[in-house]
Amino acid sequence: METPGNLFCVAAPSGAGKSSLVKALLELDSHLAVSVSHTTRAPRGQEHNGREYWFIDEPTFRGMIDRGEFFEWAQVHGNLYGTSRIAIQDRLSRGEDVVLEIDFQGALQIKKIFAHAVLIFILPPSWTELRQRLERRGEDGPEVIERRMANARSEVAQARHFDFVIVNSLFETALFDLKTVVHSQRLRYASQQRSRSTVFSALGLL
Repeated sequence: METPGNLFCVAAPSGAGKSSLVKALLELDSHLAVSVSHTTRAPRGQEHNGREYWFIDEPTFRGMIDRGEFFEWAQVHGNLYGTSRIAIQDRLSRGEDVVLEIDFQGALQIKKIFAHAVLIFILPPSWTELRQRLERRGEDGPEVIERRMANARSEVAQARHFDFVIVNSLFETALFDLKTVVHSQRLRYASQQRSRSTVFSALGLL
């Protein structure tokens, strides 16, 4: 699939700071849009339907799978998550750059369909710090935190399959790194060729 827009997939274990980084990036970059995924999990804290996620029940989610409405979907921590196919394709075809907050399974699925998708993995600086972040946010009990820590070890092992890796030890530095990846991708020859096709054609480069 060739589109003028760029697709960025950001994955991380729970507690690594993925959502905070993406939110800060969107505030700084007006040319970047986030695609809101669907999930069967319940909202947390101040989350709202249609902002962080589209919160739906499992039968509705399964129906969307059967109708082929997801770009990708996966089961994570006992809940289902999926990315709408139409929402992504429409934005990319209009030349918008889209960022997805996604688990590693979904990111790797998308890479198979969308070869020029950019996969970015956010790592915590240590296992100790990851556990402390999960405890500090106060959303999960001890058993859930233990499960998230166990899952994090298998998730982190997948970072080798990603195009870029950012260690989120200092938030400001990690945000700068994320901005740099996005800007650099926009300047790649193939990306410029897709987004600036009129210029490339006039210069005899198409």
